[in-house]
Amino acid sequence: MNGWTIAPEAYDSPDAVALRRDYYDEVASRYWKRPATCEEIDEGLTGDGVERLVPPTGQFLVGRRGAEPAACGGVLMLDGERAELTRVFVRPAFRGARGAALLLDALEAAALGLGARRMVLNTRLDLIEARRLYVRHGYAEIPAYCSGPYMDIWYGKELGPPKAA
Repeated sequence: MNGWTIAPEAYDSPDAVALRRDYYDEVASRYWKRPATCEEIDEGLTGDGVERLVPPTGQFLVGRRGAEPAACGGVLMLDGERAELTRVFVRPAFRGARGAALLLDALEAAALGLGARRMVLNTRLDLIEARRLYVRHGYAEIPAYCSGPYMDIWYGKELGPPKAA
């Protein structure tokens, strides 16, 4: 896997917490067009629902390049057929090394393992690199399935055949 390992990890492990903080720092700083403060990051992570990213309602994954924690992402089951892709992040020092593609593959496998047949996600228009990644991996724009202040565009992808009746 090109020096990458991607595996389930507790969302509250030290490495997972550090990755989640870096993720929130990047998306908040880009949105506000200024560096996010530690207090803003703490506030953003408080009550964000990450505790649902455990089986059977979801899964949180951490990617490492060598021994270094480099990436993270989660899947959240929305219903018996759909999972939502969330918190997908690769630290800047590790970008361009195929980690994002491997992470997406692992997240899709995790969703299938939880029973999902379709993956959906929402993102912002300014997160151009993320949008390109999703489209490269077969995600297509779909109608909004939820709403919120930081949601501009929605994507979906079929993961596998429908469950047998």
